Amino acid sequence: MEFGGRKCSTGYGRPPWIFKGSALYQLHLVKAETARAFIPNEFRLVEAFGYTLGGFFLANYDDSPAGVFDELVVIAGIVWNPPTSCAWAARVLVNSEQACHHGRKDVGLPSQVARFSKRITPVPRQTKGKFGGFLNMIGVSTTICHSKDCMDVQVTEVVGPTSSDICNIKLITDVPTTKFNKWMGPSITVSLPSFSGQTEYNPNLLKYSCRLACRVRAVRPAKVSGPSPLRGRNCDSETTDLTAEELVDNGRNLSISVMLSKPILALEFNCLEMQVEAPIILSNNSTSSLRAA
Repeated sequence: MEFGGRKCSTGYGRPPWIFKGSALYQLHLVKAETARAFIPNEFRLVEAFGYTLGGFFLANYDDSPAGVFDELVVIAGIVWNPPTSCAWAARVLVNSEQACHHGRKDVGLPSQVARFSKRITPVPRQTKGKFGGFLNMIGVSTTICHSKDCMDVQVTEVVGPTSSDICNIKLITDVPTTKFNKWMGPSITVSLPSFSGQTEYNPNLLKYSCRLACRVRAVRPAKVSGPSPLRGRNCDSETTDLTAEELVDNGRNLSISVMLSKPILALEFNCLEMQVEAPIILSNNSTSSLRAA
């Protein structure tokens, strides 16, 4: 896969690709056995006491090479990449055919088309909590806004004529008044390296980098609920003797398990500008060093 002087296969233009909007980045404790079902054998999972760090990235882009679209990246866990580590995406759901094709072919992501159904309802006014002083310092206090909204985001994967519910994400957002404006946190710039590939659309092992510039603040974790009951077999990492359809269901159910794992931190990204660099193909020597690390 070469990008030098050439356009990518999806009409995104030459990299880096720029995405602007807002997002919620939520970190979860994910069972190592669940994450290993997604991680290639070439990589060593970063884990402790049977858990790794996964979660999800829920974004709404109002400007991108594919226009306006929503994205949910389910992060299975963290893999070792000396001297640091990289994330591995278990599933990427987007409501844009163009973004899905680009993710599959050019970035090696397990992208799927999905519907994002959103419903906003007001919630009763909340008073200052017992930790209000500390929360005021980090911008999470409930006393700076007179009201809050609850947004339910229902994510449904679409495969041809069929659809499967993935999860419902319930977010509580501040509604600023004319007197009190919501504090969006400090401006930061951070690079998030990730591995991808080894899919039916891109068999190579890839590494790419996302550079994020945004305003960030800690928020209360979103509440995630899954479909009930989960379809197919139990959500474990054993895939022996499964049919092709059962493998798809098993992967979907394992992704739902990641979403339903225990949240430990949620970060709200506002005024987000994400720059995605072209992936590089990892050589055999590179993956050998990862196995030996």
